[in-house]
Amino acid sequence: MPEHTQQLVYVVDDDQGMLDSTVWLFESMGLKALPFTNGQTFLDACDPAAAACVLLDVRMPGMGGLAVQDAMRERGIGLPVIFVSAHADVPIVVRAFRGGAVDFIEKPYNEQLLLDSVQRALNQGPVHPASCAQEVQHRLARLTPRERDIVLPLVQGFSNREIAEQLGVSVKTVDLYRSRVMKRMQADSLPALVGMLVGLGVIDPFTLQPLRDLRVS
Repeated sequence: MPEHTQQLVYVVDDDQGMLDSTVWLFESMGLKALPFTNGQTFLDACDPAAAACVLLDVRMPGMGGLAVQDAMRERGIGLPVIFVSAHADVPIVVRAFRGGAVDFIEKPYNEQLLLDSVQRALNQGPVHPASCAQEVQHRLARLTPRERDIVLPLVQGFSNREIAEQLGVSVKTVDLYRSRVMKRMQADSLPALVGMLVGLGVIDPFTLQPLRDLRVS
């Protein structure tokens, strides 16, 4: 990406207060941010060739975030999409990742996590669902055997203490591996991690049981 090209974040959220605070956050960090309160207005204004990413709310009146993502794909707009939502249920997260989302962050979000996610998205450039799935598969393959042991009970909703009892290790050890798994998988939330694994077809979306051995890369 040329150094003179200013990085841009399209922020699409019908909550005016959230929209204003998010735009202020990005601009305070030197990023240009363009706000939109509905998906159609964003689609009409979006520049597919921009050095940009899209921060997209899932639930909006009229055209929701997933519909906007579908429209972007139909128009050949490959800008990286980061979803945000206060209601991150698994089917929505799965559909978002299968559609090529690069991250899914729960509201209210941690500002630093959001900034880190946006910076990763801006650095990686245009994306496509197949390449996203390949990247997530590479992240999963890079986990150590012990980190993979943590993944399944983690996405199934077991507490750190319960996981420690299952694996015969201390809670502190589980805390450490859990943190490493989230960092290595670049998942800013548990629903995001679940969505990645379901999207890859390694976890059943209804039972959260493995469809193949996670310990085999």
